[in-house]
Amino acid sequence: MASDKALDVGTAAPDFTLSNQFGEDVTLSDLRGSKVVVMFYPFAFTGICTGEMCEIRDRRSEFDAGDATVLSISCDSPATLKAFAEAEGLTHTLLSDFWPHGEVSRAYGAFWEQTGFATRATYVLDRDGVIRWSVVNGPGDARSADDYTQALAAID
Repeated sequence: MASDKALDVGTAAPDFTLSNQFGEDVTLSDLRGSKVVVMFYPFAFTGICTGEMCEIRDRRSEFDAGDATVLSISCDSPATLKAFAEAEGLTHTLLSDFWPHGEVSRAYGAFWEQTGFATRATYVLDRDGVIRWSVVNGPGDARSADDYTQALAAID
């Protein structure tokens, strides 16, 4: 089970700064003015996670057309995320919640204490950084990008 409950729709998403797959810092609040999908996943190079990330890759034009930035967060190291992105041709931003281990995942109610990794939690944020839609699934329960695109379409 995740460490905390999911964050409520209508609340401000907690700000964070994490390193991306290139070792560059990405700060959530710097993305104000565009819609953001914040999605947590357990591990790079695993079956369901790879499938979900490749679905985002394959549907990138839909997210771009909806003026949305996708941030995928795991507790993997930036070096692992870089290798994962290269191996799968991923073009969206992968963020490392490696150290302090799981700190951002915890803030979003997505960290599984007993296993030490993030579960499958997704938050769709409006242009002001307010949560407008969310889902938290167990690590073995894949999500559908259809849900994200529908939630994004509902935001002006």
